[in-house]
Amino acid sequence: MTAVSTPEGPQAAGWAPTWALGRAVLLAGLLLIAGVLLGRVDLVVLAVPFALGTAYALRRRPTAGPQLWITADDGHLVEGGEFTGTVSVGNPDTVGYDVAVVRTRVSPWLLVERAGVGGARVDLSRSGVDRPFVTVVDPGTAVDLELAGKARRWGRHPIGPAGARVAAAGGMLVSRAAITEPVRFRVYPKTEPFEAVEAMPRAAGLVGAHHSRRPGEGGELAGVRVFGPGDRLRRVDWRVSLRARQLHVAATLSDRDAEVVVLLDVLAEAGRSGGVGGAASVLDTTVRAAAAIGEHYLHRGDRVALLEYGPAARRLRPATGRRQYLTLLEWLLDVRAEASPHEPYDQVFGPQILSSDALVVVLTPLLDERSAQMLARMARSGRFVVAVDTLPDDLPPPGRQGWSEVAFRLWRIDRDTMIGQLREHGVPVVRWAGAGSLDQVLRDVARLATAPRVGGR
Repeated sequence: MTAVSTPEGPQAAGWAPTWALGRAVLLAGLLLIAGVLLGRVDLVVLAVPFALGTAYALRRRPTAGPQLWITADDGHLVEGGEFTGTVSVGNPDTVGYDVAVVRTRVSPWLLVERAGVGGARVDLSRSGVDRPFVTVVDPGTAVDLELAGKARRWGRHPIGPAGARVAAAGGMLVSRAAITEPVRFRVYPKTEPFEAVEAMPRAAGLVGAHHSRRPGEGGELAGVRVFGPGDRLRRVDWRVSLRARQLHVAATLSDRDAEVVVLLDVLAEAGRSGGVGGAASVLDTTVRAAAAIGEHYLHRGDRVALLEYGPAARRLRPATGRRQYLTLLEWLLDVRAEASPHEPYDQVFGPQILSSDALVVVLTPLLDERSAQMLARMARSGRFVVAVDTLPDDLPPPGRQGWSEVAFRLWRIDRDTMIGQLREHGVPVVRWAGAGSLDQVLRDVARLATAPRVGGR
C-alpha cells in the first residue's frame, strides 16, 4: 500500500517575470533610446540581440503551473526499518520547464541517507536532506525525488510539506511556488521478545489456553468422580471403576481465556529519546512494553484491552486475534504524554469499563502522586493489578547547580518510599526488563486469587 498526497492542480496566471527578463528589457530599451537620441547605429545594433533573444525565449510561454505530490510506502514499517518516499514534480503543459527546484521537510525521526533525482543518487548521511534539488522537467512528464533511509522512532512521522518552483522561457519566467501537504509514515514500535508464565488470576472466558477452576472439557486433570448423566464414555477410568465396582470418570478443568488490560500512565514524561538503539524515554519504554505484552497474550488467544491514564482517557476495547493486534499497534502510535490538573480516575475505571476479573498491567513511571493513588484504589477494589516501573535507571538530575543533586537524591528516596507503600497495599511493582519481567508477580497474583477468602469475603 502507498500513501499519496493530493497533487496541486495546474495553475493559470501563476507566472511572474524574473530579474533576467527585467534586465534584458531594460538593457535593450536603454541601448535603443541612446542610439536614437545620439544617432549612433552601433548602439541600436547592440540592442537587437537582446531584444531578439528575449522575444525568442518568450515565443512559447507556459500557461500551467507545476504539479507536486508525495508518495510514501505505507507498509508495516518498524523502528529501525528502511523507508522509501518520493516527491514528484509534474509538468502538465506543452512547454518544458528549464529548471525545477524541489525542497521538502522531513521528520527528524526519519533519517534520510540517500536521495536521488532522475536516477542520480546523493549520499545525505552527513549533509542532511534540508537542501534544494534541481532538475529539468520535460513537457507532459514528471520527475521523482526519491528519498530512502531509516526510521528511528515509533509514531506518525511526516515527509513534507514539500514545495517546488520552476523556471521557463529561458529563465525569463518563474512559477508561483507549488506546495503540497505532508504524508505521514506509520512507524510501529519495535518489540523485544516477551514471554510470561501461564498463571492468570481468573480465566473467565469460554475457550482459551489457561486452566480455570471450573470443571469442563479441558486437558488438566481435576480428579475422579462417579459417572453421571451426560458424561462421555471416553472419560471412564476403568481401573478405578473395576476396583470400586461402579463407573467412575476422570474430571478435568476447562481451558479458558483471560482478559488482560494494559494501562498506560501518560501523565508525565521523563528522559530523552534517542530512537531505536539509543536511550529510551518513559514514553518509549511504555509504548514498546505495551506492544510486547499485547502481542504475547493475543498470540495465546487472550482478550487484550488498552487504556490511557491521562486527560484524553483513550480506550481500546478488549478483543482477540490478529485484527486486535494490528489495531493495538495503530492505537499506540497516538500515545502522547500530557499533564492534567484533573483526576482522570473516575472517567477511566468505572465498573462498566474495567472488568473485575481482568489482569491489569499498569505501565507507569510513578512520577505523579495520582498514579500511586490510582494503583492503591485499584488494589483496594479487589482488582488484580501489577505495576511496571518504566522510569529509566540512568535518569540524570535536572541540573548540577546549587542543591539540585541533593534535591534529586531526596526525590529518589521519596519515590522508593512510595513504591514500598504500594507493595504494602498489595500492589507488586517490578521494573520492565523484557522477557520474564512479570513471571514472579503473575505467579503471586494467581496464587492470591485462588487462596480462600477470610470470613467468606
